[in-house]
Amino acid sequence: MWDTLHVNAPSSKELIWVGSSLKDLRRFPEEVRQIMGFASYLAETGSKHPVAKPLKGFRGASVLEVVDDYQSDAYRAVYTLRFAGYVDVLHAFQKKAKRGVATPKRDTDLVCERLEQARLIDAGHRPPAARDGA
Repeated sequence: MWDTLHVNAPSSKELIWVGSSLKDLRRFPEEVRQIMGFASYLAETGSKHPVAKPLKGFRGASVLEVVDDYQSDAYRAVYTLRFAGYVDVLHAFQKKAKRGVATPKRDTDLVCERLEQARLIDAGHRPPAARDGA
């Protein structure tokens, strides 16, 4: 399915890993990392992955999540396009709850915290070195 998507635009947005999101994503299985990486690439180029959808509880479509089910586990990556010129990856996690599809409160709270961190980065209140999630 992915080979039918054509992305002709050069990378136009900078990808920023907020908090431990990159480290957390690196713990995902390779197959899941490929989906999440492709979704990030599409966001950078101004496109949207077919499985990316607005995260409930955040008004509008500026905070999105990519969900991938792999071997009966659910993996999620959350990013925002709220700040011009940037794709901020806010959180990457494995959903542990076996009931329901709602994002657990602790993960939603962390997304809120990291969204505020991204806002501060965008406003220039932290040095650029803090942007890479290291």
